[in-house]
Amino acid sequence: MINKETFKLSIIIPCYNEKNTIENILKRIDQSLKDNKFSKFEIIIVDDFSNDGTKQILKNLTSDEKLKIFFHDKNQGKGAAIHTAISNTTGDITIIQDADLEYDPFDYNKLLVPFFETNADVVYGSRFLGGGKYTRIHFFWHFLANKILTFICNFFINLNLTDMETGYKVFKTSALKSINLQEKSFSFEPEVTIKLAKKNFKFFEVPITYNGRSYEEGKKIGLKDAFIALKAIILYSFKN
Repeated sequence: MINKETFKLSIIIPCYNEKNTIENILKRIDQSLKDNKFSKFEIIIVDDFSNDGTKQILKNLTSDEKLKIFFHDKNQGKGAAIHTAISNTTGDITIIQDADLEYDPFDYNKLLVPFFETNADVVYGSRFLGGGKYTRIHFFWHFLANKILTFICNFFINLNLTDMETGYKVFKTSALKSINLQEKSFSFEPEVTIKLAKKNFKFFEVPITYNGRSYEEGKKIGLKDAFIALKAIILYSFKN
């Protein structure tokens, strides 16, 4: 178990064209950290070559030992931004926080409890367990695609996850850094799941609040990403 009184939290934020939300998500993170009295933390933002003004907003933020900001010189994908962030983490626990306000930082305490009370290595925040404050309901086909991908992933790795594609993934940093991640797109999600499961790390799920966006509001993942994820599931399930 990780000691709640002494642990350090690394929050990594992959970011692409989020000028309307990036400052708000940072405010919410700050308030959540204060509410939970987490004093040892770092926030690592990786801008994946935004072209909507996000980069300028980030450049105006004051970097210090608790806020690290990196800029890619070309757009590479969410997975690539996460790779850059992971290589710069120094905390005991690492949480992936999307910049788009779909996932609520006030769920941090709930996501971290398994690390403090059990020997959890990995915790996923599930949108489908129930028990969050609310879940915005829309996009049936996204829901169905996620259920199918989660089922296929479970079949190959012998787990019973309810939400493999969730954006809220939390890891012991040592576990996360023990695997070699390659996927640069949204297919990071099945890759990291399969590679950690193959090393027999202990997975937990907790219910979370979810406020999904529409495409008009900036949602980026699409149907083609489901096929890319399926390809990644098959590849990494059989690849040593």
